[in-house]
Amino acid sequence: MEMARYLVEAHVLEGRSVSELAAAHGVHRSWIYKLIARYRDGGYEALQPRSRRPRSCKHGTPPEIVEAIVKLRERLGQEGHDCGAATIAYHLAQEIDGVPSISTIWRILRRQGLVTPQPQKRPRSSLVRFEADLPNEMWQTDITHWQLAVASTPRS
Repeated sequence: MEMARYLVEAHVLEGRSVSELAAAHGVHRSWIYKLIARYRDGGYEALQPRSRRPRSCKHGTPPEIVEAIVKLRERLGQEGHDCGAATIAYHLAQEIDGVPSISTIWRILRRQGLVTPQPQKRPRSSLVRFEADLPNEMWQTDITHWQLAVASTPRS
């Protein structure tokens, strides 16, 4: 924000050229022109960093289906049934066409705050490698509770 404000003020108030500012500060001229246009539209507040998130997602799940999934989960829970993603997918398939996958249903439920994730595996960071820095620093044995048969050799 400070750099953006400085560049805009240097151009607008001091009258320095955009090319001169871009060369002096190692930024592209087009970025300075965008900052100036944003400043003229909305003042200094418009120079705040904006979200880079896309405004829409054409392959996203429609809001009607998200709402149907949430309502179905509530209904199944009130009736005492399993309300997991597979069950929701099964019941949803009987009501509408184009049911999302089970993993998509899980993501929707998690996004809506209806599922508390419970990791089934230990994270890889918790694994400790079995290695020694020096020879004979670490020993390992394999033990079995089965008694092994001893092959008898004929005596002559």
